[in-house]
Amino acid sequence: MTIAVIDYGMGNLHSVAKALEHVTHEHVIITRDPRCIRGATRLVLPGQGAIRDCMGELERTELRGLVEELLASQSKPLLGICVGQQMLLDHSEENGGIPCLGFLPGEVMQFPVDMRDDHGQRLKVPHMGWNLVHQHHDHPLWKGIDQDEHFYFVHSFYVEATDDASVFGTTDYGRISAHVAVGRDATFAVQFHPEKSSRAGLKLLENFINWAP
Repeated sequence: MTIAVIDYGMGNLHSVAKALEHVTHEHVIITRDPRCIRGATRLVLPGQGAIRDCMGELERTELRGLVEELLASQSKPLLGICVGQQMLLDHSEENGGIPCLGFLPGEVMQFPVDMRDDHGQRLKVPHMGWNLVHQHHDHPLWKGIDQDEHFYFVHSFYVEATDDASVFGTTDYGRISAHVAVGRDATFAVQFHPEKSSRAGLKLLENFINWAP
């Protein structure tokens, strides 16, 4: 088995690869070589920074067509992380509006600047730190992970998927319930950083490696 972390120039590549190596003896590579990506048995699509830059780098490295082909075929498990989740939706509000990959119907929305909790206290944007994730539907990647377990987040934008069947986890921040785990068929994607989420994050990565959709 080979797990390929797709290197299109954006994302916390080495931290993700190290976390994967921690939970498996399988071969983990960071690559932008289409032959290696096609030949891998598991794929990870990371992302970090602005959506415009991530989509732009995917185009510049000529990997967009390959990623779209792999998403369409669902021939092997793929895990999206952070902006790698947001890229799977139709469209993002960020940078004045950016078309995304359109694999899952829905929008990427911006947290309001003046966010408040139920007590009227102002909340920070970006949403940064630990927050609980409520498992909205069962999924093999939740195996061994408690309901309402905490994961680590850093984001100013959040996913709002159109199809409830594609929503596998939510996080409440203020009065917003963000769709922080989404997927379909052999694809699963999360807004949080499993590589920074201690035991629960490593368990999710282990589940991904063992997943046979």
